[in-house]
Amino acid sequence: MSTVVPVVLAGARGHGRRHLDTIHGLQRRGLVRLVGICELAPLAPHEIPDGLGAPLQSADLGALLDATGARIAVICTPIPTHTDLALAAAERGVHLLLEKPPAPSYAEFRRLCDGIAAAGVACQIGFQSLGSLALPAIRKLIAEGAVGEVAGVGAAGAWARDEAYFRRVPWAGKRRLNGVDVVDGVLTNPLAHAVATALAVLGTTRADDVTGIETELLRANDIESDDTSCVRVRTPRGPVTVAATLCAERPGEPYVMVHGDRGRITFWYKQDRVLLQRADHGPEETEYGRTGLLENLLAHLTTGEEPLVPPAATGAFMRVVEAVRLAPDPVALPAGTWRFLPAENRRAVRGVDGLVAACADTLALYSELGAPWAAPKEVST
Repeated sequence: MSTVVPVVLAGARGHGRRHLDTIHGLQRRGLVRLVGICELAPLAPHEIPDGLGAPLQSADLGALLDATGARIAVICTPIPTHTDLALAAAERGVHLLLEKPPAPSYAEFRRLCDGIAAAGVACQIGFQSLGSLALPAIRKLIAEGAVGEVAGVGAAGAWARDEAYFRRVPWAGKRRLNGVDVVDGVLTNPLAHAVATALAVLGTTRADDVTGIETELLRANDIESDDTSCVRVRTPRGPVTVAATLCAERPGEPYVMVHGDRGRITFWYKQDRVLLQRADHGPEETEYGRTGLLENLLAHLTTGEEPLVPPAATGAFMRVVEAVRLAPDPVALPAGTWRFLPAENRRAVRGVDGLVAACADTLALYSELGAPWAAPKEVST
């Protein structure tokens, strides 16, 4: 790559720190140069990794892009700000890496897509798991009939988040804030990768791949949004069922499971690890590499490589976000179904780990597995 690409990062604290570290690594390789940081409160010198210099800082992204001449903007800001900030960059001809979820509603997502298309810029949505080299390998196994006829895909995410997690920013755990959609639920933000990856494994990532959605949204924590939920997405290639919680008793690695009539494929997407189990064969486990999304965007700009996660490839995921947004408010789990763990300052739902795994294993929803606390399912078409 003959030209160092100037980059601006909007949102450099919290999860944005990961983007800062990624940019740092690419800058050391001579691929990019961090020319600006957009934060409401400027970063102190000790918050900027050594070797990144002294990038210009401003709370105004548009002014920062104008002043720096950046070619790429990495946006990792609160969910309700995504569309406006992304379009401010696109209107200036700046290409984008936009953190997931791309928008808090399907209408905002369409406004985002239309604006990006009109501006003629490239945009990558920050589902890092979709850069895994395991994904094309799994799709090839499915196409070759390695596990026979595919009945559907399940996904399970049993994570734990403490009380501080839901108090870290004003929009955390909210469905709406000051009349604006946020939709910060377990399926749409912390475990959004489980949903997006399950859809991608089946090759049903676009909005028109979705024919129906069933949701069951619940919460153990004293929040507005959901922390223990499941969803079943109907597609022409079979159902995709995702169960997730932030109240696991024993947190574990999230995974996606392809169910065939002659075997199954399990994909631990954070580890890029795949287990193939099929009739008349021993288990086969393989670890894959991963392409970074910012690096892929750079390759798109310099060599014409196709972006791995363009906005259209998140249309089905955004249908799920919309179904969650329009569903009734999550049901509070009854007293006695969860316990507080003082040493970890968090709530754990009794038996939820096994229930989440059972949903992924059977493609069923909580209520269909007999969970006494499961809310009646909401169906969206």
